[in-house]
Amino acid sequence: MITRLSHAGVLVLDQDSAKRFYTEVLGFTERVDVVMGADFEGAGRGFRWLTVSPPGQPDLEFILAAPEMGHDEQTASQLRELIAKGAFGGGVWEADDCRKTFEELSGRGVTFLQEPAERPYGIEAVFRDDSGNWFSLSQHT
Repeated sequence: MITRLSHAGVLVLDQDSAKRFYTEVLGFTERVDVVMGADFEGAGRGFRWLTVSPPGQPDLEFILAAPEMGHDEQTASQLRELIAKGAFGGGVWEADDCRKTFEELSGRGVTFLQEPAERPYGIEAVFRDDSGNWFSLSQHT
């Protein structure tokens, strides 16, 4: 029986840049940053396992994954193009105060595609990470 989600993947163009964005700009906590060698079972080549979590949610880790992780070079190249285009939405982040969080993150240089607006389910803004992935920032009302 499945009991919970522990990890979710977000494809990023540059893991070092993504690590800075998620920890220094969004305020997430780094959980794991290790390089698995080429001899790691099933990997076929080495890869970096990098995870972060919102500070109040340590039981859910986001894998900031390079497109090469688990993919051949042709597929990784196609994924990089899609990431850069902003083709992937990474989910919905909750905030106690969407407008205040919007102001804070805007001041830190986060690119917003949509300013906070009233919706039937609450207040929502939409932003992009440094790779191009978009996320909803939502406050239940």
